[in-house]
Parts: sequence; structure tokens; C-alpha cells
Amino acid sequence: MSKRIQFSQHGGPEVLEQVEVTLSEPGAGEVRVRNHAIGLNFIDTYFRDGLYAPPSLPSGLGMEGAGVVEAVGEGVSGFRPGDRVGYGTGPLGAYGEHHTLPARHLVKLPESISFEQAAAVMLKGLTCQYLLRQIHPLQAGETILFHAAAGGVGSIACQWARALGARLIGVVGSAEKAARAKALGAWATIDRSHEDVVQRVLELTDGKKCPVVYDSVGKDTWDVSLDCVAPRGLLVSFGNASGAVNGVNLGVLAQKGSLFVTRPTLAGYADTPERLQAMADELFAMIASGQIQVEIGQRFPLGEAAAAQRKLAGRETTGSTVLVP
Repeated sequence: MSKRIQFSQHGGPEVLEQVEVTLSEPGAGEVRVRNHAIGLNFIDTYFRDGLYAPPSLPSGLGMEGAGVVEAVGEGVSGFRPGDRVGYGTGPLGAYGEHHTLPARHLVKLPESISFEQAAAVMLKGLTCQYLLRQIHPLQAGETILFHAAAGGVGSIACQWARALGARLIGVVGSAEKAARAKALGAWATIDRSHEDVVQRVLELTDGKKCPVVYDSVGKDTWDVSLDCVAPRGLLVSFGNASGAVNGVNLGVLAQKGSLFVTRPTLAGYADTPERLQAMADELFAMIASGQIQVEIGQRFPLGEAAAAQRKLAGRETTGSTVLVP
């Protein structure tokens, strides 16, 4: 038997329940991992509340974790029992003592990366990799805008941008989070609780705005983000923390300077095992070199997943949050 968190209907954190399930042997191409740590992410709340549809109900939850391979199915050649592995690209079911998933979603962990580090950084760190290294290969000297700069993804982005020699302007919601973003490497910060984001961007860029704006907040910041993008620049909308962006008027992109917009996903960039491992290797190298520090701000027992999600949704967390089976 194995404990896992699941939900049978959509709703708030209260719909999450801990149950015991019977372990089954992995099928062809699958691997069963005994989790040592599990990552908590905003996308988990999207599946729970129904913004994203799970394949069926009841459903497991979570896409990020790290542990040790316990068993492999037929046709799996790249992994064997005892291997240290991490994952961050699905399928759902990471919130549990075990997770069985296709081998193509796994990466091998070097000994220099702990299970908690991997669980805290796989989804968020790989997201930063494709944001800063693939969608818009960040160049030294560029000035970019990054919303939620003190959060899980933002904390890594601040450090990675600094390592690349770029100037990251971090949008945050409090003085404490501004200080945190600065300490992590943000070139400047904007406290949206009392500062005008667009006006401050104009001041910080001498009126030029930013060639790329990264926005994981969604509905509440969409218009502000568009006003911060330089002509022919790019708005990367990669999250919905405040709700989904709907009713997009393409004519606005023309009016504001022939802008580009993309709505990417990690799965769209880590779409082969080879690309996924290469992205992870670059991330792990940044951590091993000390250029990226993985800060775990909160730890919760697996059974307290609902409380952990309440803290996350209430923006009461800093850095990464992990569940411990």
C-alpha cells in the first residue's frame, strides 16, 4: 500500500484527501519511483480548481518530485532500480509516497543534487531554462521585467539572469519580497503594492521599456505587462496566478508597437528525453557551480498538502515549497 493525495471533485484545497492505494507494477515504458521529496507549484491548483482538466476523477495531483527508482517496466533501458531521479513534466500523481510514470519524463540526478533540491527546482528551474535560454536567449546587458520575482520561478530567474549578465527588474508585492529579490540578483525591484509598474519601468529603462517581459500572474497584470514591452518586443505569459487571460485583442499588439506574445509550456520545450536531460544538465550545472542557490522556504508533511496549497495561493510563501512523504 502507498499513501497519496487525490481529489474527486474540483474546488478549493479542502477537496484534497489522503488515501491509501495498492501499488501496481509499472507497465511497458514506465518506472515506479519512491518519492523522497515532492514539489508544490501553482499549476497544481489549476488542476484542483478545474482551470485545467485532469484526465479523469478521482485524480492524483502534482507533477514534480525526486526519489529512487524501485521498479521498471518492459522496454525501459535508461533506468534501473536504485537510480536517483527527478521529474517535473507530468503526468499527475506526484503527491504520494510513490509515483509511476513514463520513463521519458525522468532525468538522472547527479550526486551533487539532493532530493529536496531536485523536487524544489525541477519544474521551476526547467521553466527558467526555457524562458531565459530558449524562448528569448538572454544576453548580457539586456533589461527584462519579471513578475513575481520573489516566488519559486522568480527566485531562480533572478539568479540566472545575474549569472548571464542581464538586468532583471523584479515586480514584487511587498518590501520584504523586494529585499529578497534584490538579494538573489535582481538589478532593480518594483513594489506593485504602492508603485506604478509601468511608470517605474519607463524610469528604469530611460523610456525604452523592455525587450521581453515574463508574466506568470495572468489576468491582473496582462495590460500592465503589455505597456512594459518595447516596440517589437515579446511578452511571455507563462502562468495564471490571478486567473486566465481571456479575450485577447490582437489589434492591441499592433497599437502598442508590433508586439509578440507567446504562451509556452515546459512540455512544449522539453518534448524529447534528450532535450529534457540536456535542459536538466544545464540547470544542475548552474546549481553545482553555486550560481543558483535553491532555497526551500517551506516544508510540509504529505498529509498537509491542503494547508501548503492555501499558503501558496495566498502568496504567503517564499522560494520553493516541498512536501515530504
